[in-house]
Amino acid sequence: MLDEELCYRAIRSRDPRFDGMIYVGVTSTGIYCRPSCPARTPRREHTRFFPTAAAAQQAGFRACKRCHPDAVPGSPEWNSRNDLAARAMRLISDGVVDREGVFGLARRIGYSPRQVRRHLLAEVGAAPLALARAQRVQTARILLETTSLPVTDVAFAAGFRSVRQFNDTVRAVLDRTPSALREGARGLRAAAPTGGPVRLRLPYRAPLALGELLAFLAARAVPGVEEVSGGTYRRVLRLPHGLGIAEVGGPSGGEGAAPSLVCALQLQDLRDLGAAIGRLRRLFDLDADPSAIAAVLGDDPLLAPLIARRPGLRAPGHVDPEELAIRAVLGQQVSVAAARTLAGRLAARLGTPLWLPSGTLTHAFPTAAALCEAQPEDLRMPVARQRALRALAAALAEGRVALDAGAERGSACSSLLALPGIGPWTVSYVRMRALSDPDAFLPTDLGVRRALERLGEPGDPQSAQRRAERWRPWRAYALQHLWASLGDAPPPASQEGERK
Repeated sequence: MLDEELCYRAIRSRDPRFDGMIYVGVTSTGIYCRPSCPARTPRREHTRFFPTAAAAQQAGFRACKRCHPDAVPGSPEWNSRNDLAARAMRLISDGVVDREGVFGLARRIGYSPRQVRRHLLAEVGAAPLALARAQRVQTARILLETTSLPVTDVAFAAGFRSVRQFNDTVRAVLDRTPSALREGARGLRAAAPTGGPVRLRLPYRAPLALGELLAFLAARAVPGVEEVSGGTYRRVLRLPHGLGIAEVGGPSGGEGAAPSLVCALQLQDLRDLGAAIGRLRRLFDLDADPSAIAAVLGDDPLLAPLIARRPGLRAPGHVDPEELAIRAVLGQQVSVAAARTLAGRLAARLGTPLWLPSGTLTHAFPTAAALCEAQPEDLRMPVARQRALRALAAALAEGRVALDAGAERGSACSSLLALPGIGPWTVSYVRMRALSDPDAFLPTDLGVRRALERLGEPGDPQSAQRRAERWRPWRAYALQHLWASLGDAPPPASQEGERK
């Protein structure tokens, strides 16, 4: 339950850290806002608080035209939790309700539709259809403001079943007609001709260590599938209705503007826009709350200097959990560079060619089904790793291992560990990046050992595991700081002595 007094203090201080975590409905005006809205603070008796934009909409409030509360970072709660509600929220963000309906959502989670609805109403104040509707409205807003698509095409691309439903929903939620939204965004649309990429912004909570994040992705970029150049990340996306090309750079916005990354998406099918946005947000970990993470990790004297050196360091996720799992197996017992080369060869031989090559991007990474059909000459690697790769591909293709946004993390990891040739390091790495678990940790990792020893601490797995207990529930972020510290100058001997 929301602490209403704390929520009211947040809106009185216009604290942007709470944007996306709480929404305030103003009963005297019938609108809902984000906490940082610059409008005059409403009186306490005129406010109602909601955990999601969909809950505010379901209660009859319209989105504020000044602060656009539907266009904010998501709540980090849905990544940190692993219960029914969190798994459902991650799947809804990926567009499962639009593609498969509420029954499909419930089937993926393993509960009945009634149970899913009851849990979501209790946890977030809105049913699955209302949550999906809120996401469709945001997708429609992006398309109306950044493309010249006919309004009818926008309606179906955003996931609406009819133009009438689209018009009624946009008017009810945004208090504007689709034509009015488009008219108010002429400048944005001028740079986005029909058939060109969809250009949008990906908001986040500051700070964001973008340079370190891009460096992490660049070191692991698979040739032909992804690249980092000039402060911009580009990659091929495999989406539910086709392929796409994403380009992310930034940050954007001038003084006073909400912090966000600039994104351009070229999609074979515009129905994939919502899923593409959600997957890129997970890749860049844009829903994280860096203040909450720093508050926990900064209490450890060992990590405090690292936190201060790289504020806003993120724990990157991935746009395709199955791809990440396959790449993790390829990287077992080899360097990052060697794993990158192996993955590039695999993509060139078995990947899906782009409909139109874009710079160095030529293929989507191979699917698990494609790997099941691979010939021995396609998999030039040690026999043990080849066997592990084939076992993983078969388990993914047959559904025996599920790594989608709604996967139960414990069950998924147990299933992976039961496969031949897959050990604890690989499973923990998959848990951290494919399943976006902010508390995943790799105590046996060589980089962790070296980083701890450079900081004057024992680096053996048992000692690393014990030390990491004080970093819960943000051990994945502590891991990123340890890895990043390997590029720093060694600490002075006096500091090492003090820590010992």
